[in-house]
Amino acid sequence: MRLIVGLGNPGPEYARNRHNVGFMAADAIVRRHRFSPWRAKFAGEIAEGELAGERVLVLKPMTYMNDSGSSAAAAARFFKVPVGDVIVLHDEIDLAPGKVRIKKGGGHAGHNGLRSIDDHMGSDFLRVRIGVGHPGDPDRVADYVLSDFSKAERDEWVETLIEALAEQSPLLLRGDESGFMSKIALALQPPRAAQKEKKDI
Repeated sequence: MRLIVGLGNPGPEYARNRHNVGFMAADAIVRRHRFSPWRAKFAGEIAEGELAGERVLVLKPMTYMNDSGSSAAAAARFFKVPVGDVIVLHDEIDLAPGKVRIKKGGGHAGHNGLRSIDDHMGSDFLRVRIGVGHPGDPDRVADYVLSDFSKAERDEWVETLIEALAEQSPLLLRGDESGFMSKIALALQPPRAAQKEKKDI
């Protein structure tokens, strides 16, 4: 079994926050691949299904971001999932909006959800870093990630990115990380390419 953990904060007031893009991605994977309905367990919400021929558990910790690790560690222990088979979906301010990068292990770079998982499980998990951009001022980071994506952002790239991430998620299970990133980047290109073709006509 593999464990996919989407990071975010529970409650409707946080649902559209940049910090909740991990929850958005988890919801999209469960929806697209017809996983079981969400149910409460491990101080979170879980759904089970199959990706790339493997049994997969998707978890959204309901502990608030700062204690995500306690929920993730409880699920991993119960299902005997080694930390190397855990995939964490999270927002990344050090990447431009819409960019996705994969990283195995490493530091938490001040991300409280990653810090909590590091503390409870160690750092040798796979991180799917979903770029949300940086406000430009370190003092504004907390307010920035806890603010909603604008309608323009949602229309321009957020919804497309989340759906592409869900569609291509089986590639992560197969270990094709470069293919996963390439296909997501490609999914974000067509509107711009179509616009250029229009101008050329």
